[in-house]
Amino acid sequence: MRPCAHQPAGALTTLGHWYRTPLGRYVAHAEAVCLERLLADSFGHYLVQFGAQAQFAEAIGTCRIRLRVVLGEGVDADVAQGAGIRALPHALPLESASVDAVVLPHTLDFIAEAPDVLREVERVLIPEGRVVIFCFNPLSTWGLTRWWPRRSDRRRVPWCGAQLTPFRIGDWLRLLGFTQETREMLVFRPPVRRAQSPRLDWLESAGARWWPVLGGVFAVRAVKRVPAQTPLRPAWRAPPPLLPGRPAEPTVRRERNG
Repeated sequence: MRPCAHQPAGALTTLGHWYRTPLGRYVAHAEAVCLERLLADSFGHYLVQFGAQAQFAEAIGTCRIRLRVVLGEGVDADVAQGAGIRALPHALPLESASVDAVVLPHTLDFIAEAPDVLREVERVLIPEGRVVIFCFNPLSTWGLTRWWPRRSDRRRVPWCGAQLTPFRIGDWLRLLGFTQETREMLVFRPPVRRAQSPRLDWLESAGARWWPVLGGVFAVRAVKRVPAQTPLRPAWRAPPPLLPGRPAEPTVRRERNG
């Protein structure tokens, strides 16, 4: 794997490759199951995801938001069940208050401008819109791996992330006017080659019960709050334009058979 660059074209692209390794597939599955659960009660016109194009397509496809848009510096022209737009996470080419939900799969881990990314997310979300964030937890065996002696890949994805704690993420969200609805800890087994072995299954149930703060990955769902006097967009109205200068288009969900 390439060294961590803390930029979307480097680290986030490399993260997509890491998701295809045995350890990465295990993490991706745990995150996809969690994401499907966190989006179960979300609905609307647009869901924006930055990075990890393929890993969460099925989970997002089960929610009631009509169109999935994947953003990134390197996105496919036709992303499964949605559309792809080349963009930077701290400068989203989207209209303000036009998006119903945003998913950040480890985006904040590998972006130097993490607070700026959250400001952009707050800008593009509609009132009561939600953001779902996945980060590697530095307060776990996954975080400690970065400091193991003689570890040759400590400067590589995924070990080279920003080491953001759930408490720091919570502080940033609170300052931006978000209300944190839920936080879940995932992946309690250590990041070893045989982490997916059934012999370690007991760590998942035991960790969730006895040491939940030590999960290797944490997921946060937060909602954008607005003053009570601000009217919310009625569900029956046409969706606002997603891209600047473009009229709204029909948002009929694409069928899987094309």
